[in-house]
Amino acid sequence: MPSPVSSSLAALSALLGPLVTIILPVFGLIFAGYACRKLNKLGPAAASELNRFVVYLALPALLFDTMARTPLRMLDQPAFIAVFGIGSAVVFVLTLAVRLMQSRPLADASIDGLNAGYPNTGFVGLPLCLLAFGNASLAPAVIATIMTVCVMFGVAIVLIELGLQTESRLSATLWRVAKSLGKNPLLIAPVAGALMSGAGIAVPKGGEALIKLLGGAASPCALVALGLFLGAKGEARNARTTSALVALKLLAQPLLTWWLAFHLFALPPLWAKTAVILSALPTGTGPFMLAEFYRRDGSVTSSTILFSTVLSLVTVTVCLGLML
Repeated sequence: MPSPVSSSLAALSALLGPLVTIILPVFGLIFAGYACRKLNKLGPAAASELNRFVVYLALPALLFDTMARTPLRMLDQPAFIAVFGIGSAVVFVLTLAVRLMQSRPLADASIDGLNAGYPNTGFVGLPLCLLAFGNASLAPAVIATIMTVCVMFGVAIVLIELGLQTESRLSATLWRVAKSLGKNPLLIAPVAGALMSGAGIAVPKGGEALIKLLGGAASPCALVALGLFLGAKGEARNARTTSALVALKLLAQPLLTWWLAFHLFALPPLWAKTAVILSALPTGTGPFMLAEFYRRDGSVTSSTILFSTVLSLVTVTVCLGLML
């Protein structure tokens, strides 16, 4: 009769191949963009223009579709939301505070906060949870994705907008921020989707097909844009900052989430394990999209995404071994 340890090792080894299969397309898309820039098949403006397509069309469609298809009752999981939300928020706020103390502008510090606390729940997390824990893990994975790409993303956008304003009067600053946010498709789209879901309004089939086509392009195009940026910039800069952000993302966030899930809130085992795995994922492309969209330096962000994805093959495997 196999021991629990041997059973866990067998289950882990069975997951290693699929894990590499999930991560490999990420590298493939980044490399495609990198090669196109190095070979000059796509010009210097390609990364920015492709990223603008993602920000104005593809990602809003994905956010709208996600919220419109998610019943609001499914989000009634306060303990899981608290665990995943606190884990992400603590890392985000800690990074933000440290970078502000290092005289980093608020807009750039907010992007660094995302670098440290923004897991790739959509592109990597959903298929990985399905493989590791089955269909029952999709509910917490979807909730975590919504919290990451809608709530956390939205908070970062508000802080970036605040940091970019130059008005000296608070009322004028707040008005300019409100106007900017009111025109931002990354905030309008999920709100519109949530309103449709709450009202029980279904998207017409033709419109749904259009939204899915656009939304499906968000992650691939963002990863190609990241590769284009890396191809244009060459070697990564500021290795010390990148290393700190990667350590926060791959080590600090999952450890904090583990303590919250298993000890403070005592979530059911499946929900607790899913929360930890999702928090252990590498940095997603969201911070890079914002860095490019708001014309901020994206070198640290691109390096963090790349190296956290590479190292996650080790850290996520270890995490899976402990969770199974």
